[in-house]
Amino acid sequence: MTHKNIYRTAIAVICMVSMLLVPDVHTNVYAASGYDYVLLTHYSKTMKIGDEFYLAAVASSGKKPKFTSSNSKVASVNTYGKITARKAGTATITAKTANGEAGCKVTVEKTVITLNQKNISLENGYTARLTARVSTGHPVTYRSSKTSVAAVDEDGVVTAKKPGEAVITVTADQTSVTCKVTVKTPKVSLNRTAVSMYRKKTVKLSVQSTSKSIPKWKTNKKSVAVVDSDGTVTAVKNGCAIITVTVDGVSKTCEITVKKPVIRFDEPEVTLVVNQTKQIGLTVSSGICPTFTSSNDNVAAVDERGVIRAKSAGRAYIYAREDGTRERMTVIVQPAK
Repeated sequence: MTHKNIYRTAIAVICMVSMLLVPDVHTNVYAASGYDYVLLTHYSKTMKIGDEFYLAAVASSGKKPKFTSSNSKVASVNTYGKITARKAGTATITAKTANGEAGCKVTVEKTVITLNQKNISLENGYTARLTARVSTGHPVTYRSSKTSVAAVDEDGVVTAKKPGEAVITVTADQTSVTCKVTVKTPKVSLNRTAVSMYRKKTVKLSVQSTSKSIPKWKTNKKSVAVVDSDGTVTAVKNGCAIITVTVDGVSKTCEITVKKPVIRFDEPEVTLVVNQTKQIGLTVSSGICPTFTSSNDNVAAVDERGVIRAKSAGRAYIYAREDGTRERMTVIVQPAK
């Protein structure tokens, strides 16, 4: 026997003894030509996505084995035997020489994500915090299926935007879990459902809502009553108008009636002499000064304050008008004595 054959036989014996000391070696190692054995430090390995692990290999020929992966998308390996777990699944890492090879089965576990909540119910404008625990310890990303209903930031804070449903998807290592978000339809109420008032008067309507959305106000007849963004209604003229407040699609109404005022003269008829003046006495239920006119300014004129001046003998009517109401009094002017 030559020295070369003696050397190979010795190496083979050493490898065989070593294999007996390593569990399950006989199921993973074979010699292609009966002379070259490949020994591995591991013949099976369980990893998490993102983990790295060095697999060492020794060949009986003394040559450096070449590493390959049966599925590099699951687990890749470089020239030095560094295995990197890529995604859940199984792959075989093979250390191979010209005359022999051995394999290591790598199992990459699926990442497990645990959420603190799987269902969230919120009033509009409110927030909730999602907390995710990942088996690999890797960071997660958050995404909403309907940002118009519920938005989520990079920290998992969910903000309700409008009534409806949205799904928040939490992803790490190509694994996803979801949380259903329901933004509730708010409860809305008005402090008044009907108001009766006179022209130029105001009333403050207030709304109670479970939502944080800003109420939107509108009137159906601006010629009768107007409303501002705070719910203050101002009567414009006699008639009826409907004030509507809307919060997240839920509406409540208040009927505004602008009343015609009642005008009463203290004296339905007065007698004056030429050049005499007289202050009209009257009451107006609205408290607003009416507009005065005369049927005959040549007989009796009247100014904006309601002061009558007799000008010439005769008869005239003084009218008082306020928001659709008109009343009159009679003025008889006699010649000066």
